[in-house]
Amino acid sequence: MKLAIIGATGNAGSLILQEALARDLAVTAIVRHPEKLTVDVPVLVKDLFDLTKEELASFDVVIDAFRPPLGQEELHQTSLKHLSTILQGTDTRLIVVGGASSLFIDETHRMIDFSDPKADYYPTAYNMYQAFLKLKTTDNVNWTYLSPAANFVPNGERTGKYQLSDDHLQKNAAGASEISMADYAIAIIDEVVEPQHLNQHYSVFN
Repeated sequence: MKLAIIGATGNAGSLILQEALARDLAVTAIVRHPEKLTVDVPVLVKDLFDLTKEELASFDVVIDAFRPPLGQEELHQTSLKHLSTILQGTDTRLIVVGGASSLFIDETHRMIDFSDPKADYYPTAYNMYQAFLKLKTTDNVNWTYLSPAANFVPNGERTGKYQLSDDHLQKNAAGASEISMADYAIAIIDEVVEPQHLNQHYSVFN
């Protein structure tokens, strides 16, 4: 299996890369700044928006862990649109490091519906949600969208355990909705190795 990780030097992307290497997967890092890589892997140095269908078609799975710069959160929408467009009609599977804003909190409302538009996190939450909605309506793309819990902890413990849910927000026994990025990385590589959620939106928490 050939796996590519876009944004492999980011908080989530770097942990996903480490997890993939620990399982002896053939991984290529797609990055703009290869000097930030802390492991020796094949690298495709390219901006996401310059990637072509031909370049990605050689991979079995592409993980999108792209995170736009602060103040350019609308790139969540345009970047995922670009990736889904160039992967249309190919066998390459797109797995997206998603956001929690798209998760339902009841039968009709999602987290984004109760988010404060004035909050610092809102531009990211809103644009990730809009990107997800457009992905769902894109034909002929093999996609999977994995939302973390509400609290996505960058430096949290790697417990090696997690729980799966559908597209509804879940909380643990302590009443918290959270997961460490390290445990999220385990979940997403599990999905790479044993596909269970083709063309589905699901979530993970611990």
